[in-house]
Amino acid sequence: MRYALGVEYEGTEFRGWQRLGPHGQPGKPTVQATLEDALSSVADAPVQVVCAGRTDAGVHAQCQVVHFDSHAMRTARSWALGSTARLPPSVCVRWCLPVADDFSARFSAHARRYRYRILNRATRPALGRQTLSWERVPLDAAAMHRAARPLLGDHDFNAFRTVHCQAPHAVRDLQAISVVREGEQLVVDVQANAFLHHMVRNIVGSLLMVGRGERPEAWLGELLAGRDRTLAGPTAASAGLVFLGPLYPARWGLPAEVSLA
Repeated sequence: MRYALGVEYEGTEFRGWQRLGPHGQPGKPTVQATLEDALSSVADAPVQVVCAGRTDAGVHAQCQVVHFDSHAMRTARSWALGSTARLPPSVCVRWCLPVADDFSARFSAHARRYRYRILNRATRPALGRQTLSWERVPLDAAAMHRAARPLLGDHDFNAFRTVHCQAPHAVRDLQAISVVREGEQLVVDVQANAFLHHMVRNIVGSLLMVGRGERPEAWLGELLAGRDRTLAGPTAASAGLVFLGPLYPARWGLPAEVSLA
């Protein structure tokens, strides 16, 4: 039987989502390996999961969606509670639902959403520091928002992906992007059909240069057209980035937070 899970995690202590291969370097664990170990314990058999979108080291998730197959006779409640009991405090399974055999956490998703939060004040954060980036220089949120508008639509995003990105091409459909100020914080929300490696953090890194007045608002559009990563801003810190979750057609019967209206 196939199940879908909604998984929440704070990524600071993890090397990222993806389980390392047999020759991977020892060190921090990965979210995938940690979750699979917990599910395998509940199933009393090996379990492998497929996720909606891989996250980098230090990046968090509000509702990562995964699917897995198992012949173990367990209720959805048992999968959710049993696996969470075996997970570290930084990871929990929020919900579990049986799904059709042709559901794919990765390929059935029509969109993915990320949020990047920046604390914009003179002193660094104490509370919430695991999920906040920090910028001491005053930022112009309105200028950053206007600068991001040319990125909307189908484009080649080579200027905003890491050289280590393994995607066969850089064309993505950026469906929404906004920058708003909420008191001392700036919130950057981004939605696309899919993302390239470091794409959101590279966009934010360039937007920060606009927000500080170091580059004009038109610069983001010029970077996009030029497709040259070396000309764009630095990669923003991982701590501020949260994967809000994917979006699926309503026919899959998933919770409203991951379903298209």
